[in-house]
Amino acid sequence: MMERLQKLIAHSGLTSRRGAEEMIREGRVTVDGVAAHLGQKINPETAAVEVDGVPLPVAPGLVYYLLNKPVDVISTADDAHGRPTVVDLVSSDTRVYPVGRLDSDSEGLILLTNDGTLTERLTHPRYGVEKTYLVRVAGTATSARLRRLREGVELDDGVARPVSVRVVDRLDTEALIEIVMGEGRKREVRRMCEAVGLPVMRLMRTAIGPLADHDLRPGDSRKLRVEEVRSLYAAAGR
Repeated sequence: MMERLQKLIAHSGLTSRRGAEEMIREGRVTVDGVAAHLGQKINPETAAVEVDGVPLPVAPGLVYYLLNKPVDVISTADDAHGRPTVVDLVSSDTRVYPVGRLDSDSEGLILLTNDGTLTERLTHPRYGVEKTYLVRVAGTATSARLRRLREGVELDDGVARPVSVRVVDRLDTEALIEIVMGEGRKREVRRMCEAVGLPVMRLMRTAIGPLADHDLRPGDSRKLRVEEVRSLYAAAGR
């Protein structure tokens, strides 16, 4: 079904109908890479709409949730063993799926959505969307161990190289380290730390690209605002 572009932009929550018309007049909106015009009708299921060069999802029925996953919850839509899943913790009338995964013994932020395009951009290594982790490790975070982490650690499936590593707090027998990754292989952060002699005691994802929420309690979820969805698309680039 074809619908007016300004109506779809307004329906997305980005701005009002009048604001959408002004954006189109100013040349800030494109459809499939071509400058849009007032009164234009598009198919929201197939058209690629961008505002200021950043994708704006306009397909009907798209939903986005941010969940603070507790430990012992599985990052899948279903579990054959009857264990609680991240989908169980989100109250959505629309079927949603987790974007990437957090291990059962890890906790923190995870997205759930039915937007396949955004899911691909956030999970495929070529887009390099950064994820931030707060990691409590056992052992002394010596300068030599931290240097090994920063320079990259050889694992059985290749070198794991973080974007950044910094010490948040340091004690004699343990440390709190912030690690930013641009990829997400299975248990990668845990394996990296283990390899340099810093076994992980607790691992929490605190940010997905630019998206963070320090007020979201474990087990709670909320819908994303349209600005947050666009910030994730922007972080993934084109």
